[in-house]
Amino acid sequence: MRISKLFGKTQREVPAEAETVSHQLLLKAGMIHQVAAGVYSYLPLAWRVLKKIENIIRDEMDKAGGQELSMPVLQPLELWQETGRDLAFGKGLFTLSDRRDRKLALGPTHEEVITQMVSHNVQSYRDLPQPVLLFGSYQIALIYAFFTPFISIIRYPLGFYLVTLSPLSPSP
Repeated sequence: MRISKLFGKTQREVPAEAETVSHQLLLKAGMIHQVAAGVYSYLPLAWRVLKKIENIIRDEMDKAGGQELSMPVLQPLELWQETGRDLAFGKGLFTLSDRRDRKLALGPTHEEVITQMVSHNVQSYRDLPQPVLLFGSYQIALIYAFFTPFISIIRYPLGFYLVTLSPLSPSP
């Protein structure tokens, strides 16, 4: 598809709020749209680029024997409270209550979720995915996920997208 046919147009002038060079270039190229401070929409061209990068990472992880999974954006706040990381994130951890007054958090990371998932599904090292990598005496099984983190920090000039890698390893 021709760039002239894509939704979103290039800009001649850089918006005043765009401080970093990368932010200026993404706005000028018509790749992102700023919805609010620190909140962006990826327009079709940027979305295509992200998907291509994601597929390259996915292909390489799959070649290494990795297993992709998807984890929830909404996570029980109690998982964060058990580890004390709700306090570490402070006001940067977005929390809410559902209609049954259960406390939830918008996950900035997935360590709590993956830890709970492993504790419920792995009783023995035999329950781990087949090890695919060796690091010294450690055998590592790779699971990974793509996600957009939800975190409010003081300086957040541009939205970002993460790949989380959770190596699983029995004790040597």
